[in-house]
Amino acid sequence: MPIVSGAPRTAAPAPETARTREYGLDTLRIGSICGVVAIHVFGYVLGRAPRESRPWWIAVVLDVSWIWVVPVFVMISGALILGSRMAAEQPGLFYRRRAMRLVPAVVAWNLIYLVGVRLWMRGEDLTPQRTLQLLVDGSVFTQLYFLWLIAGLYAVAPVLAGFLRGGGQSRAVKAAAAFLGASLLFYMLPGVLGLFGVASPVRLNFLTHWMPYVGYFLAGYALRNVRLTGTKLTVTAIGTAVIIAGTVWHYGNKGEIRLLDAVVSVSYLGIGVALAALGVFVVTLSLASRLTVKRAGKPLTVLSNATFGVFLVHLVIFEAIRLQFPAVAAGMSIKAMVLAYAATLVGSFAVSAAARQVPLLRSIF
Repeated sequence: MPIVSGAPRTAAPAPETARTREYGLDTLRIGSICGVVAIHVFGYVLGRAPRESRPWWIAVVLDVSWIWVVPVFVMISGALILGSRMAAEQPGLFYRRRAMRLVPAVVAWNLIYLVGVRLWMRGEDLTPQRTLQLLVDGSVFTQLYFLWLIAGLYAVAPVLAGFLRGGGQSRAVKAAAAFLGASLLFYMLPGVLGLFGVASPVRLNFLTHWMPYVGYFLAGYALRNVRLTGTKLTVTAIGTAVIIAGTVWHYGNKGEIRLLDAVVSVSYLGIGVALAALGVFVVTLSLASRLTVKRAGKPLTVLSNATFGVFLVHLVIFEAIRLQFPAVAAGMSIKAMVLAYAATLVGSFAVSAAARQVPLLRSIF
């Protein structure tokens, strides 16, 4: 199913003190990467277990409950990048720093998944035409479209930052609402047209993956300082949980209510998922603002900084596990998949954190 300096982190962080670092964003980033791994591991079960069987329903819960993670990653990035002075005042320096961090990762990981995973581990027969199609679609492997999404948002970040500067909270909220609303309507349209027998699918490629996510990018900036307390926080948290539960139910019962399927798609750009992502973002930052981080600050920072590498390497590790263990390859045993999830997550964090200590590897982790 399957997210920008804030998504997994893709830019070298500026020096921060324990007082100024926003640990709420670190918490969101770590939680979200756990969700990304869950989506990819338990989503594997959904394509293999019989529909509506017990393993299938458990996988639905463990997968779809995390569907908000990609929008939240983009929002984290917006909060960090659009609020920085460099994006607005020094676009040249901004582009150089982001390119130095992102270009090596794009090249290296596309090669790793194309040659290492598809050709070597899976033994796929990739024709030149198929290879070109994967590259143009920006989908060499499941999660790699996100690198192109990041690149596009970086490209427009200085323009957006300049527009937002001096406009206050009102301008940011209005811009976020306009762009996000337009994207949600655009992605709703194919479903509505489908009710009338008209096929109008949305197709993106490596140049356009970023476009539907500008609204989330702006929303992260607009909501970065919102902190709820008391009844407002309680109501928002409960409402967010209800929306997530409703999304899980909707996915598990697709096809039963055609109008609901058409208007409220279970996707990153569906209305329900957008509301859930906004809710998770605000509620988490509100709760985290009450916490005092002392000794936990350093490990939290290490884990947060490792999330970009986790995002990129986890499917290599899961692929290795899948090929070695028949129960995982079958995708029918929830116990086997839970163990595979734990091994993939822990292994990915360990590899990423270790790689970040090696100068040559740090550039792609």
